Amino acid sequence: MNHRWKPSVTVAAIVERDGRFLLVEEHTPEGLRLNNPAGHLDPGESPAEGCARETLEETAHPFTPTALVGVYLSRFQREATGEDITYLRFAFCGTLGELQMGRSLDTGIVRTLWMTPDEIRASSERHRSPLVLRCMEDYLAGQRFPMALIYTDAAVLGRLGQG
Repeated sequence: MNHRWKPSVTVAAIVERDGRFLLVEEHTPEGLRLNNPAGHLDPGESPAEGCARETLEETAHPFTPTALVGVYLSRFQREATGEDITYLRFAFCGTLGELQMGRSLDTGIVRTLWMTPDEIRASSERHRSPLVLRCMEDYLAGQRFPMALIYTDAAVLGRLGQG
């Protein structure tokens, strides 16, 4: 059988304010875990648009990506079910807007937290993925790439014939 391998494309926001990073605590099959505001890229959106949408849904804060922190490939194997997933993550830093009061958080998100780098390092056993720590460390090291590095064709966005 010829099976084509397709990684799951995800986007994540790396948000730092006053020496603390914005994380979410969320329900997963493995229990309560910490993650960057992150999620799957939806059809019809660019990686930056997906990151802005996911951050708003999970934190109730608007987010404007301003730089690409990195592109990451990670494999996750769920022991209980044998599920084997490879994730391709685009991580962005940017500007976080004001909390939209009254907006509910996405299904599964328990709360948002602001944690110091040392607190994040000390809680690695609770991270949803090793990329939570890696993305923060790359951000702290000053790793930034221009947004123009990622090109999204107009056809992806539903604007056919524009080029």
